[in-house]
Amino acid sequence: MSPEVVPSSIATANAAALAVEVLEVVYTVRGIDRAVLRGVSFQVAPGEAYGLVGESGCGKSTTAYAAMRYLPRNGKIVGGHVLVNGNDVTGMSTDELRRFRARDASMVYQDPAQAMNPSVRIGNQLIESFTLLGQTKEQGAKSAVEALRRVRIADPERVMDRYPFQLSGGMQQRVVIAMALACDPKLLVLDEPTTGLDATVEAEVLDLVRVLREETNAAVLLIAHNLGIIRSLCDRVGVMYAGRIVEEGPSRQVFDDPQHPYTVGLLRSLPRKGVRKQERPLATIPGILPLIGGDLPTCVFLDRCPLADDLCRTQVPPVVPVGSEGNRFTRCHHVDRIPELVEAPPDVPIGILAPSAANPEVLELTHVSKTFRQRSISIPALVDVDLQLAEGETLGIVGESGSGKSTLAKAILGIESADEGSNVSLDGRQMSASTTSRSTADKRAMQMVFQNPDSALNRSWTVRRILMRTVEKLTGVKGTEANAKVEALAAHLRLTPRHLDLKPRQLSGGLKQRVAIARAFAGDPRIVVCDEPTSALDVSVQAAILNLLADLQAEERTSYVFITHDMGVVRYLADRIAVMYLGRIQEVGPTDDVFNGPNHPYTEALLSAIPSVDGEPTTRIRLQGEIPSPANPPSGCVFHPRCPRAIAGVCEVTEPPLAQVAPGHFMRCHIPIDELATMQRSTAAEAR
Repeated sequence: MSPEVVPSSIATANAAALAVEVLEVVYTVRGIDRAVLRGVSFQVAPGEAYGLVGESGCGKSTTAYAAMRYLPRNGKIVGGHVLVNGNDVTGMSTDELRRFRARDASMVYQDPAQAMNPSVRIGNQLIESFTLLGQTKEQGAKSAVEALRRVRIADPERVMDRYPFQLSGGMQQRVVIAMALACDPKLLVLDEPTTGLDATVEAEVLDLVRVLREETNAAVLLIAHNLGIIRSLCDRVGVMYAGRIVEEGPSRQVFDDPQHPYTVGLLRSLPRKGVRKQERPLATIPGILPLIGGDLPTCVFLDRCPLADDLCRTQVPPVVPVGSEGNRFTRCHHVDRIPELVEAPPDVPIGILAPSAANPEVLELTHVSKTFRQRSISIPALVDVDLQLAEGETLGIVGESGSGKSTLAKAILGIESADEGSNVSLDGRQMSASTTSRSTADKRAMQMVFQNPDSALNRSWTVRRILMRTVEKLTGVKGTEANAKVEALAAHLRLTPRHLDLKPRQLSGGLKQRVAIARAFAGDPRIVVCDEPTSALDVSVQAAILNLLADLQAEERTSYVFITHDMGVVRYLADRIAVMYLGRIQEVGPTDDVFNGPNHPYTEALLSAIPSVDGEPTTRIRLQGEIPSPANPPSGCVFHPRCPRAIAGVCEVTEPPLAQVAPGHFMRCHIPIDELATMQRSTAAEAR
């Protein structure tokens, strides 16, 4: 069987809603054609969902754009075909392509805000989608309202009158999906549709896609970094590396029993099955993806594969059918040796700091509140927050967008001044509310790693200059001594001397985040606040960053405040977890207690929304509505309007105190802990 011919669960290309046949795409860079896709083939049946996974730069998005003929100007299809509903997209004229995009296929992008005009109301943008299909403006208005109802927006008339910036991220994504479904497409392409959304909103969007797929019988092509999303939504998955699909099959089979070294590496990079940093480091994939256009004459994964030998260097790996059903294949010479990789221990050395009750407390927050003023309206973003952080401890902060996580981080650092009466203490000494009033020693003691290193690093400076400036400002060391400290710091964070003389734009996302972490550690901080530091990274790069943070913590006894939407990541790295809702701490306690329960009903809902790559059974706890405006919080328990376990006549009247339910474990709930445990055991039994 040649490398271009692959098994498929679909009989013929004509029966497929989408058929990609030996697709080759190049990007022209400085006059040279550089290969991006190298003979990609797969098919998606009507009503089927097909997922593409792999690291950034492997060709996933290029495949999606090629399917829609949306390639950038320097991109071109040089071989193969793309058939949608039997029509060859690669041979369409401009007019035919316009009709195809208007009537047969739609695409939903990663950032919904970028897909809408910020100066045009939602209603007008939706109506335009229908008038382009031939409807009158009046018909379009009715269709637009129905489209919003179709994507489960409760008050469509009110939403029609809003601008995009007045909607939450989840609402924006629903609107974009409504626009995409206006033509009842035969193909729906989703490019990272839930990146940046919190767990509950992400789960709602995925539920919506499932329902709409059943209703419309559209084929779905889903691209995602989150392998749990692919497992939960997609029937089949293709694992892509350097422009080639190296493994394909039913999602459950591929994730439970991977048959290619690259797939094994991706899955071993994840913090799976509740593993903690104290138990083992995460496995990583050594090296980096080949540059586009690189010469890859045999196996594309050759340079990073632990099984590679002379056979791999001299012969193209065959397409090897897996199983007897004919719907799965892998490209590898050594399928028989895959169990060696699955069972091998991680080869990453890591130091583990065991938290102890004897560790001194370095940070204490007492009655910390923050109120913003907007048009003479008071908006409480933080309300009476009490937290402690010990030396060498990681405190995870979780909650939906708008819960106050980032505001809490800014209050700790003094970027936002907390209200009068708030107390932020370092080593028992109260600090000034504003960073401008803090001493250099206090600024040096607390640093931050941001979500997006691109916006946090000066693009016109070299890495060496960025780190030199930080060392000089925070430590007072200058000249050759400062340079020596920079080089030692870089080596500690696995940055080579060559990296120091490059600019951020010349680095990969993982390397840029290493530079951001190096800058945070340049002044030997006591505390590092990490705000979603791995959310935009591939799973293999994420694993390397998490290992690095755990290693640095063990060596430097640094404390972390770790803010994230990713519950798997926070479970791996955090020693304790605080759950926030509407600016209040709803639950705080040891990580195992928070995850294993009994836990607060809000925590229960967050955990139930996590898509698991292992396919673990859960009963989704669906929250009604969206997080209320902090300017007008509900009476009593602020969570009661959305709480599926709310007690009528109690929860809406009285706000529960943050009470200890077990040693070191605190919860804000009227339901007695024993009764809550019984309820949650019953829910878990239903899932099984």
